[in-house]
Amino acid sequence: QVQLVESGGGLVQPGGSLRLSCVASGRTDSTNIMGWFRQAPGKEREFVAAISWNGGSTYYANSVKGRFTISKDNAKSTVSLQMDSLKPEDAAVYYCATGNIPGAWLISRVDKYHWWGQGTQVTVSS
Repeated sequence: QVQLVESGGGLVQPGGSLRLSCVASGRTDSTNIMGWFRQAPGKEREFVAAISWNGGSTYYANSVKGRFTISKDNAKSTVSLQMDSLKPEDAAVYYCATGNIPGAWLISRVDKYHWWGQGTQVTVSS
């Protein structure tokens, strides 16, 4: 069992920045990837970014590449998502998730992640 707790959401103006954090606890040794997903009202949950616990390989959705940065602190079992140049279309509930993903081609798949956090709201509005 793995528990995930997100923090850092809030209200920000377009062009602003937010930093989300996700603290993992429990059997994190059974997972190899930490990911961030988001879900806006009326839309499907979508992949944002992911990072491997070992090696630190990173993966990004095209919509956030160059604006968002995912990082990790293995000692603290924490993964962060630095979000810069935020746009109104970035507004959503952001979830961190983890699982044992067998290949990089599956990292963006919602159904490959076994454990999810409760989500944190990000609102981008002037």
